[in-house]
Amino acid sequence: MSTAEAASASPDFDGPHGGIEGLPHEPKLTLWQRLTTVRVNAVNRKCKTLPILNLRSQYARNFHLLSWFAFSPLIPQAVKNDLKLTTSQVGNSNIVSLCATLLVRLIVGPLVDRYGPRKIMAALLVIGAIPSGLAGTAHSAGGLYAIRFFIGILGATFVPCQAWTTVFYDKNIVGRANALVGGWGNAGGGFTFIIMIALYNNLRDDGLSPHSAWRASFAIVPVPILFFVAVMVMIFGTDHPNGAWANRHDLPAAHLEIDNSGRRVTHEHPSSDVEKTIETTVVPVSAEDPAGGDPSLKKTESQTTETTTTTAADHTPQRKRFQIKAEDVIEEESDVTSQLDVAINEKLTWAATWDILRSPLTWLPSLAYMMTFGYELAIDANLANVLFGLFRTLGQTKAGYIASIYGLLNVFTRPLGGYFGDLIYKKYGIFGKKYLMLVCGVMQGIFSIGLGVYIDHHDKPMLSVVIVLFILTAVVNEIANGVNFSLVPHCNPSSNGFMSGFVGAMGNVGGVFFALIFRFQPTPFGKAFWISGILAAAVNILIAAIPLPKH
Repeated sequence: MSTAEAASASPDFDGPHGGIEGLPHEPKLTLWQRLTTVRVNAVNRKCKTLPILNLRSQYARNFHLLSWFAFSPLIPQAVKNDLKLTTSQVGNSNIVSLCATLLVRLIVGPLVDRYGPRKIMAALLVIGAIPSGLAGTAHSAGGLYAIRFFIGILGATFVPCQAWTTVFYDKNIVGRANALVGGWGNAGGGFTFIIMIALYNNLRDDGLSPHSAWRASFAIVPVPILFFVAVMVMIFGTDHPNGAWANRHDLPAAHLEIDNSGRRVTHEHPSSDVEKTIETTVVPVSAEDPAGGDPSLKKTESQTTETTTTTAADHTPQRKRFQIKAEDVIEEESDVTSQLDVAINEKLTWAATWDILRSPLTWLPSLAYMMTFGYELAIDANLANVLFGLFRTLGQTKAGYIASIYGLLNVFTRPLGGYFGDLIYKKYGIFGKKYLMLVCGVMQGIFSIGLGVYIDHHDKPMLSVVIVLFILTAVVNEIANGVNFSLVPHCNPSSNGFMSGFVGAMGNVGGVFFALIFRFQPTPFGKAFWISGILAAAVNILIAAIPLPKH
């Protein structure tokens, strides 16, 4: 039976797994095939593989454009001494930056739903490049606060980043896609420190004074890269799998409705004013067999979707045809079992905002992210100072290099969280994602308590033990972040931009919260760690009571 025939034979999409009956099982793919083959869900045009090596595909090009670097102001000893900053002022500047990112993430989320993630991403990169180039104009604590506030805009690029991958990748792979781009972006914090320190040291070796070297570093590295990536996003990026953002409703998914139990909703008596979808059929216009004779795989240059609608006025079936353009892809029918399968980003209204904010489903990933990503932000900002205070012989630069391990681990830990989220989803659904996220959050709290207690109960703690403990904390902490954004796409999926912005902003709320703990509990050095650990574990245990829909 062909794909089109299977769809026609089962108009209600009620197969044994809530999908289409009669379709062959998805064939096994090698790792190389998963990284190069574009397999697209014919209902929503989302990719079911992660073809990052197939740069002919828009799915791969957009993925690589999302792997951004977040340049934040360099706060080594050179800047602190040049501006004559106190430790408290350095901490305040971190909090100012977090607050800026928090506010912009809240604003950007609804803009993504309205205008699409590509344009918003490019705009943020350009806007954030300007204060990055002006960082060298700071000559006081107040000037630094102002610069850090506006550079904090760059942190909001996380929102279109996550919304973009959610638009392009299907539910079976979205956890890995979100986690990979998010993890590589977070790793930018670690790479930033290494790159900027190395550049600063080179400029000093070339004869520049500390006063001039750190200022020149910002003009040389961040500004050109940010402008370059913004241009690449606009030239090579695409708004939506279906082309322009305005065309996102021209898909079969836009004409299906799924309830919370995963069943398709049909309307017996459609309104005379609004056409209701009764049947959706995917009809390939042309196809050839690219898979060695496997009839379940059809490579198409273009595809037409026919939607049968009926109006109450004359009860006459009408056929509405959508021309769906596709590059070199393999079309597949997929199970339609959840609202995520058919969700289309919609312009946010005040009524919808109120509904989202009063939904417990909104607060599950938000509070969890507040405890996990917020904790990570505070550690990134304070760990170097803690290591330098505990082990003076390290020196500021070496302490910073060791501390950067925490952020650099995101290269594989956050993607690992997305992978685990996708893996557990296959067997346990979104409940599996929820409890995996919470377990990792509790483990983060336990390891953080252990780190703090060890530091405070040893007059001369061993550097190796401290490193092992903070690496263990980092691993579960960053895995939890990855799992979180494999869950977010399932929460209010028609407002994914808003959800990405809100959950991301709550991460920054947590960053401010934990930064204040480190700000007001600087000594003994372990105290802030065990206080933060207790709070993280407690909150993750408490939010386990928040229910989830079945799909």
